[in-house]
Amino acid sequence: MPRVEGVVDGKPRLADGRTLGVAAVVWATGFRLDFGWIELPIFDDGGYPIHHRGVVQTTPGLYFLGLPFQYTPTSEHVGGVGNDARYISEHIAMRSPRWPAHLRSVHAGR
Repeated sequence: MPRVEGVVDGKPRLADGRTLGVAAVVWATGFRLDFGWIELPIFDDGGYPIHHRGVVQTTPGLYFLGLPFQYTPTSEHVGGVGNDARYISEHIAMRSPRWPAHLRSVHAGR
């Protein structure tokens, strides 16, 4: 696939101009942080993504998982990433029109 170069209506836009029909992109960092392929204005002066608990507010549909201290000191460890994954998956589900409206208000403040 070509490099993701932007976002259109919350969906990744590729270098060849195509827009992927996906609901979300979750970047799981793995063993080392490498954001070199992400060419979006979502980073602070130190090159770290600006997010809240892995949710990139300025780019709907982009999420990070496994960042150091994403939410807790164990966020980058296998044993601690589960809580962050749950939070992100609930955030993604809330964006879906199939997510019941009464549950959106319950989870919106989390």
